[in-house]
Amino acid sequence: MAKIEVTSEVTGNVWKVQAKVGDVLAAEDVIMILESMKMEIPIESSVAGTLVELLVAEEDSVDEDQIVAVIESS
Repeated sequence: MAKIEVTSEVTGNVWKVQAKVGDVLAAEDVIMILESMKMEIPIESSVAGTLVELLVAEEDSVDEDQIVAVIESS
């Protein structure tokens, strides 16, 4: 099983976390939504798999290219 790191595309704040550890995700499922410059930016799963780690929580600040979650795919 491969572990895939999901990164933030922008600098911003975690507005809402929509998935939880253990959730089975399809490719392009929304994991969380960031707020940056008054815009909502969804962070999506790049692959199908199981969410094994969330590295941020709601209201946390994130930087561009920061790892925010880890997905285990088969």
